[in-house]
Amino acid sequence: MIRCMIIDDEPLAQTVIETYIQRVSYLSLVAKCENAVDAFDVFQNESIDLIFCDIQMPQITGIEFVKSLKQAPHVIFTTAYSEYAIEGFNVDAVDYLLKPVAFDRFLRSVQKVKHLLSVESPSAAKVEAPVNHLFVKEDYKLVKINHSDILYIEGMKDYVKIYAAQKMIITHITMKRLEELLPLNSFYRSHKSFIVRLDAINSINGNEIEIINKSKIPIGVKYRDGLMGVLKNIN
Repeated sequence: MIRCMIIDDEPLAQTVIETYIQRVSYLSLVAKCENAVDAFDVFQNESIDLIFCDIQMPQITGIEFVKSLKQAPHVIFTTAYSEYAIEGFNVDAVDYLLKPVAFDRFLRSVQKVKHLLSVESPSAAKVEAPVNHLFVKEDYKLVKINHSDILYIEGMKDYVKIYAAQKMIITHITMKRLEELLPLNSFYRSHKSFIVRLDAINSINGNEIEIINKSKIPIGVKYRDGLMGVLKNIN
């Protein structure tokens, strides 16, 4: 788990990054601070792996704050001013996100951090070996489902329908929990009630996805931009 801190004097900007952190299963938010002075206190008591730091803040700027740390964690700067980008990278920032921050851009940045941490800690990388399947409860037994067999998932309160290539399984699990169990680079929540496997998408027409088995599922308004951004970045 990557332990994160947000340093930003704008409440809305804090909320955006906090929401994005909650959507990524390997990120954990440890603290939110409105200025660098408060952040110093957190560093004395907490272990932090990643800082999301605004640059223009009262008392001390984000760049000055990072320079003042003897052993700075990984840093992703977030700011509305593009002219600070070069200075941000001069303090070895992992990335520089221009506000308003899009989720797909955020995701690429934290994936860089995850890779860097796995290189720095090979033993941790072994523990987090890729898993290509999940087990779900069907009736009174556990059933193994390969990620590559899942086409899409439909949520129904505390149950979900998992539509696989050869069958459909109903199991007792929330959409939020299932989303955490699935690999972020292969699945995306396209609607409040639907998760789709990205390479099972055949086409998109307006706010509707056609799956390779000809099924059709909706795209929620608040999920559309994120989905389109992720699809554009798939090689």
